[in-house]
Amino acid sequence: MNTRNTTAKERMLKKIRQALLVKREQPHLDFEDSPLYKDEEEPLDVTFAREFTEVKGNFVYCDGEISVIENLILLAEELKITKIHVWESSLQQFLDEYAFPIYKTPYHMEAMEASITTCEALVARNGSIIVSNGNASGRPLSIYPPVHIVMAKASQLVMDVKHGLQKVNEKYKGQLPSMLSVITGPSRTADIEKTLVLGAHGPKSLYVFLVEDRF
Repeated sequence: MNTRNTTAKERMLKKIRQALLVKREQPHLDFEDSPLYKDEEEPLDVTFAREFTEVKGNFVYCDGEISVIENLILLAEELKITKIHVWESSLQQFLDEYAFPIYKTPYHMEAMEASITTCEALVARNGSIIVSNGNASGRPLSIYPPVHIVMAKASQLVMDVKHGLQKVNEKYKGQLPSMLSVITGPSRTADIEKTLVLGAHGPKSLYVFLVEDRF
């Protein structure tokens, strides 16, 4: 009863076995490095800004240090926040130069309204941010406050996650931090009645201040 089906199956398996015995040259040796999408034809900052905004992120372009401070002041006034935590020494020194008020220690975390951190890389393809605990901000400042502000340089832009991980590997010379995380937009969940809620397991608002450093 199953003779015809079995025979057809055997013929198919025979062809597969014969095909596996024949070695063929790889037709696409540079497949991983070849463009996958048309967005590779536009600047990385344009792609990142578009994709980051699509996932409810807030993108702020800054052409220099003065622009960073001006935009921080405007944001703090708009959100009515004053308790902003900054634990990385490089950011502290920069903000101190302009007398921008910040909290420099982990104390008073229960009253924290926002944080400012650096990042490892910005992934243009999906508007994501790669962060780690390799700096003084650690893990808390990227997940605890309701508002997370990321200071990034334009030179940190990469197209894909794999390129971002290459940057991290080069920076830490193979000794990777114990925590690496890819953030794509503010924290969100739709577990309750399938209603999207922002800030469920982390920051409700996510900002990227992209500082130009390529020219």
